Amino acid sequence: MFKMEKTKLTIIITVFIDVLGMGIVMPILPFFVEHVGGGPEWVTRLFMIFAVCSFFSMPFLGRLSDIIGRRPVLLASIFSTALGWIIFATAHNIWFLLIGRVVDGIAAGNFSTAQSYLSDISANKEERAKNMGVIGAIFGIAFLIGPAIGGLLGNISPTLPFWVVGIMATINFILGYFYLPETNHNRQDGDISFNPFTPIKKAISDKKLLPFHLVWLVFSVGISIQMAIGALYMSTLFGFTASTIGILMAVQGLIIIFNQAWALKKFWLSRFNEITLILISAFFLGAGSLISTVPNIFIFIIGTLTATFMHPIFRTVMTSEMVGLAPVTEKGEVLGIMASVMSLGMIIGPAIAEPLYAKTIYGPYFAAGIIFLLAFVILYYKKNTLLAHAEPVREDVEVI
Repeated sequence: MFKMEKTKLTIIITVFIDVLGMGIVMPILPFFVEHVGGGPEWVTRLFMIFAVCSFFSMPFLGRLSDIIGRRPVLLASIFSTALGWIIFATAHNIWFLLIGRVVDGIAAGNFSTAQSYLSDISANKEERAKNMGVIGAIFGIAFLIGPAIGGLLGNISPTLPFWVVGIMATINFILGYFYLPETNHNRQDGDISFNPFTPIKKAISDKKLLPFHLVWLVFSVGISIQMAIGALYMSTLFGFTASTIGILMAVQGLIIIFNQAWALKKFWLSRFNEITLILISAFFLGAGSLISTVPNIFIFIIGTLTATFMHPIFRTVMTSEMVGLAPVTEKGEVLGIMASVMSLGMIIGPAIAEPLYAKTIYGPYFAAGIIFLLAFVILYYKKNTLLAHAEPVREDVEVI
């Protein structure tokens, strides 16, 4: 029993450090790119190269963990994260940053493998739901405090946030080496596919879930545009410092936690059916993003916080609906397909953001708003079909 609890604690620490690192880096990245001589276009390129690498690596690593076990895959992933951030911290030019993103991306399996670990050690469905809930809470807490820490550390030194994240990941690797046993005792024999488009093909062939997969892709593109360009947009348009951006991102994290931990169940789901809720959240994601293109700091904050408020509602209910519609034997596969679709969106988003930003600073946020409204239109057009198949939101679903 003690071993089991140590394993769970180590997994929780792994997820916390992984998400904390991402949160620490986001507000400081545009300033660090400038520090090493890169132009604004490199901010989006660094997001995109990581997404490309993870798109190819995640399905492979997921399958590999089924064959050789969770432990070696997770340890390799944690090690690559540590190495990637340390390369960042020692960078003297933009090419080191590119190498750091590639190193991190080619073994980007921390979060998904951690979820598999928790699934392995769960004694029953109820414990599994509880474990995934803990992971969701840890994700929210880490993303809440990460940007604030990143902004403060960045004011001390441009390289300090990356050293801190790299050292934390190194400590995490050491903890994992000593305290993470192998939990996959039903390892499978079989071939490993290197084709990341296999899940995409399955998404296209599933006629019942295809509208959801399409909307999920559109949503992923819109979110990735904002993630790639957000800090750069705020610093250029309003002169926000890294610490100011960090504080705003921390507020966004607090809103996400509030909505996911309390408001979704206590307020939203008691008043709206799931499809209506997805439609509402998609519309206000788009409206909030479009409002954020107004060059007034107060209007921008209103638009940003509106979109932030709707983000966890859309994400959670969409995930639950898609998994709920899948056959019992295919629910894990649907989650894997959703992860692949999101990875594809994370490639397309930054690729769109860069040329739009070069034309006009408002272009990426305007495009994100239109893209979210496109998701609303698709859902509205398919509303009657989706309502016929809709299932209640389930509490045992892992949110992608």
